[in-house]
Amino acid sequence: MSKQAAKHVRKADQYDDPTHNYKQYWVGREYEHAAEELAIMRLLKGRQFNMAVDVGGGYGRLSKFITAFSEKVILAEPSKQQLDIAADYLKDAPRVEARQLQAADLKMKSGSVDLVLMVRVLHHLPDPGQEFSEIARVLKPGGTFLLEFANNAHGLNRIRYGLKGKVVPKTPVDIRSDANKADNEIPFVNHHPKMVLRQIYDAGFELEAVLSGSNLRSTRLKRLLSPTTMLSLEKLFQPLLAPLYFGPSIWLRLKKR
Repeated sequence: MSKQAAKHVRKADQYDDPTHNYKQYWVGREYEHAAEELAIMRLLKGRQFNMAVDVGGGYGRLSKFITAFSEKVILAEPSKQQLDIAADYLKDAPRVEARQLQAADLKMKSGSVDLVLMVRVLHHLPDPGQEFSEIARVLKPGGTFLLEFANNAHGLNRIRYGLKGKVVPKTPVDIRSDANKADNEIPFVNHHPKMVLRQIYDAGFELEAVLSGSNLRSTRLKRLLSPTTMLSLEKLFQPLLAPLYFGPSIWLRLKKR
C-alpha cells in the first residue's frame, strides 16, 4: 500500500460504534431500501458478472441482493462490528464472502473484479480520489462500477440556496452538527454531482447511466402515501429526474476505460 493510500486508512475500531446498530437503522426505511434495489436492478438489467465487490457494504444488506447478478460477491467492509452482524445475516448466502477491508486498500489483484458496488459510502469520504483509483485498479478493463452518493445539489437544496441568493457549493459539505465534529469522528459529507463526475473521470471511468434515487424521501410523504404508491412513483422518477440530478441520492453506472 502506498503512503498516499495509508493516509486514507483508518483504524478498524474507528468504524465501530457500539451504540449504533446499522441493521436496526433500516427499520422504517423500507422505501429507501426498495428504491436502492430498484436502481440496482435497472442499472444491471441483463448483465451477469463472475466477481463482484460490495465496497463498504456494512452487514451485507445489498451484497446478498447482487448475487442475482454475480457468481461471487465479496463484502469489503472495514467495521468488525458490521462483519459480526453480517455473519448471521449472510448465513444463507454462501456466494458472499465477507472480508475486513477498506476502500483505499482492497488487497485484491489488479484487474480481478468485474463489478464494484459502492453505496452509502461516499458521504464518509470528503476526498474520494484514492478510493476511486483503487477501485479502478481492481476492476478489469471495461468493468462496471455502480456508485451511489448523497447529493448536495438535490432539488430542495437548490431552492434553499437560491432563496439566499447563493448557488450550491461544488466542494463537499459537512452536514454533521457542531457537537459531532471532532478529528477522531468519521466525516459525513454531501457531494456535488459535477465534482464527483470530474473525480471519477480522472480515475479512469466513463459515465454510462444516471438515476435519481430516493426521490420521495420524506417522513410526511410516508404518512400520506402507501409503500406501493411510493415505489411506483419512484420507478417513474428515477430516470425522469436523472438529468436534473434531483434526488437526495444519485446513482451512476460507470465503465472502466
